[in-house]
Amino acid sequence: MRRRALLAATGSLALLAAAGCATRPDPGWLAGRLVVLGGDPGTAAWSAAFELRGDAAAGELRLSSPFGTTIAVATWDAVGARLESAEGTMAFDDLDALARRALGEPVPLRALPDWLRGRPWPGAPAEAGAGGFRQLGWQVDTEGLAVGRIEARRLLSPGRIVRVRLDGA
Repeated sequence: MRRRALLAATGSLALLAAAGCATRPDPGWLAGRLVVLGGDPGTAAWSAAFELRGDAAAGELRLSSPFGTTIAVATWDAVGARLESAEGTMAFDDLDALARRALGEPVPLRALPDWLRGRPWPGAPAEAGAGGFRQLGWQVDTEGLAVGRIEARRLLSPGRIVRVRLDGA
């Protein structure tokens, strides 16, 4: 009986590993794990696997559950932004409006592709600082970039923390 349970568990792990390998993004995509924490104690947090390509002008962000199920897909271009989820497809004037709807506040998604590459977004002023830079009201810590870790802290209240672990670092 124990042997059957062990074989079943091993098979389940192999299936999950194979599913993870099958969903690796194409070259040009950044992928990893994204965690958003509330700055206040007791504030809800969420996390998801992500795949991101593009820049502030046009791109795509895919969020997935730990089992590889797509939770949401955000796309944006010069015309606007779209969010596809279990609730259907919603259109927005821009990426900021999409972020407010999806995350409850204006997380600067347009800057995310640059931040995940360890550099300020060229669309707004930035100030270099120890371990990273400040931009758009956020402190971006890039000290862990060599091992695939980036953290952004919102400086205004209520604070938010966005932690990223990039795959392949």
